[in-house]
Amino acid sequence: MMKLSLWLVSAALAAVASAAAPEARGSFDYAAHLGNLSPYRSAAVPSGMTTTLPDGCVVDQVMLAARHGSRYPLSSELTSITGLVQALGNATGAVAKARLPADLAFLKAGYTSTLGHDDLTAPGRLQLFQHGVEFALAYPHLRATGVLAGNQDRVLESAQWFAQGYFGRGWGAMNASAFATINEDHATVSWITPTGTCKKWDYNYGNNATIEWGSVYLPRIAKRLNKVVPGVGFTTDNVHGALYACAYDLAAHGVSPWCGAFTPAEIKDFEYELDLLMDGAFGYNLPTPMGAVLGGLYVQKLVERFTNETGTASPMYLEFGHDTTIDLALTALGLFADKPPLSASGPARASRKFRTSSQVPFAAKMVWERFACGAGGAPQIRLLLNDAPVPLAMCAKTDKRLGSCALADFVHANAASVEHGWGDARWNATCGM
Repeated sequence: MMKLSLWLVSAALAAVASAAAPEARGSFDYAAHLGNLSPYRSAAVPSGMTTTLPDGCVVDQVMLAARHGSRYPLSSELTSITGLVQALGNATGAVAKARLPADLAFLKAGYTSTLGHDDLTAPGRLQLFQHGVEFALAYPHLRATGVLAGNQDRVLESAQWFAQGYFGRGWGAMNASAFATINEDHATVSWITPTGTCKKWDYNYGNNATIEWGSVYLPRIAKRLNKVVPGVGFTTDNVHGALYACAYDLAAHGVSPWCGAFTPAEIKDFEYELDLLMDGAFGYNLPTPMGAVLGGLYVQKLVERFTNETGTASPMYLEFGHDTTIDLALTALGLFADKPPLSASGPARASRKFRTSSQVPFAAKMVWERFACGAGGAPQIRLLLNDAPVPLAMCAKTDKRLGSCALADFVHANAASVEHGWGDARWNATCGM
């Protein structure tokens, strides 16, 4: 009965989320193009690949890096939303008299926002609980004994909901040391949040790119909205607020009238902004080789555990952090790299590889498996990103259907991450001492 109830709740939430993108613009799926603010969904399995291991192959070790679930907007983002609400409130008379198109008719009744900031939302809690249940079902022969979470409220709560789904309601009775935290600050060396101890790292590497791209696409939207909704005087910041309202109403309530107010092209421009942000601050547009150096801490930890260098490796690791955790690790591995790099001057390249909507949506899951096939088979490694296999292209030889490669090959291909680490000459040259 509990499984049925969970399925019904999940199905209902999925139905609400899909309804959040009105069909006024055709069949475009708005929720799939909101960058790292997209609600969780499994990524598409690449053509010719499979998630199912062949008979005789057994997973003996798993390492999970999970992003927190859907959250309320950051304080800086909420400011744009509240500014939008105020602008609309100051123009209620003009809006009431205007002849609005169908996708903006909701403004006749006014638009208000009850969004909080930073914390996990109800859909976010469900996402992580469901992931915990699914993880227990996926690896019944392995058992985690602990959880590690970045010490930030939405990350901690996400880890707790996952643990509730994975261990059951008695998980709270576990030894206190089984639920561990790692600080997210400038003093703690962490493979989950490595930027804190890199003095030269700057969020503005990504944020400046969004400002440049925003100056390209936001004025076009403001001009269109001001033409069809006279009297409001939409600024580019108001437009930003409306785009954020689309994403965060979805994150909090599962539905938003604002999503259908934008054309598919406008939503894709917003998606590109979010990709530029993450690629610039936590990816390939960081000054070379900062992304690889920072993400290398995670790769180093992965290799250490899968090769059991210390002799103390566990069969399963459950760790919780941010979209940044995953993006930096992918960067260190050279996965989803664009050539030439993404440009803040545009245009939004439709064929780009770095796509946060599918790589790091809310509640994203980066799952590493070590497995062997047949008695005495050499250990292999594969990556499942949001339930889809990712070809480990850095390896000399990759299984085309699984995306996997020999663990020894993987270690060799990532020698820079294995051999270097925090505080050594390479780190200090990149990050400062």
